[in-house]
Amino acid sequence: MSKPLILVTNDDGMNAPGIRSLVETARQFGEVFVVAPNSAQSGQGHAITIEDPLRLHRVEVFEGIESYECSGTPVDCVKLATNILLKDRKIDLCVSGINHGSNASINVLYSGTMSAAMEASMEGINSIGFSLCDYSFDADFSAAKVYAHQIIAETLEHGIPKGKLLNVNIPNLPLQQIKGTRICRQGEGRWDEKFQEGLDPRGQKYYWLTGSFVGESNSLLSDHFALENGYVAIVPIQHDLTNFDAMHTLHHLQFDRPNPSVH
Repeated sequence: MSKPLILVTNDDGMNAPGIRSLVETARQFGEVFVVAPNSAQSGQGHAITIEDPLRLHRVEVFEGIESYECSGTPVDCVKLATNILLKDRKIDLCVSGINHGSNASINVLYSGTMSAAMEASMEGINSIGFSLCDYSFDADFSAAKVYAHQIIAETLEHGIPKGKLLNVNIPNLPLQQIKGTRICRQGEGRWDEKFQEGLDPRGQKYYWLTGSFVGESNSLLSDHFALENGYVAIVPIQHDLTNFDAMHTLHHLQFDRPNPSVH
């Protein structure tokens, strides 16, 4: 039997330690193919490039693994992989990361890491976004690699149900202090945002976004709660953003064609 084909991508760029850890893990299961941005793309969400041409440049970063840097966003990387580079092949799994920093709770909406994985899942590919809750460049990925290995193995064997996408966040703890994994729901939260104001060398005013994340979920099932209590949080993600509960409370907005004479 042929080995599975695994697409690896990220939003931190080809030289980030996190993607190296993920490639080292994924190559134990099959053929690995890497397409990643040529620069850091954190916070790009599901952005795509439409005003400028995209470029691919083959690089020799991981021994024995075909790898390309892309001039666009993380989602662009996946689009070029599925539509150009691997268009005639079946991709068995897409893994994105390992991100430097948490993508739990509301962060999933901003995350380039998760958006890359989501793009692959929209193409029907089982996909996983991995994040380590440590923003430092020299973060220790040893525990993350252990859990990524087990989760990839289980996914290749059993697949992922409707949605075909998992958001996996690993606490910043030594391996022996992590208690295991928990299947969670996306927690509630928000960013307490601040803008640092300054002047550039030409005297023009600029604003630089800063802030801190504030978790607002007390649910024992939330990813935020799991991470705070030493567990790897696994959230199954879907593409349908419909608020089904609200559909039953918005009857006042459902009406026949209004009378144009009424203002």
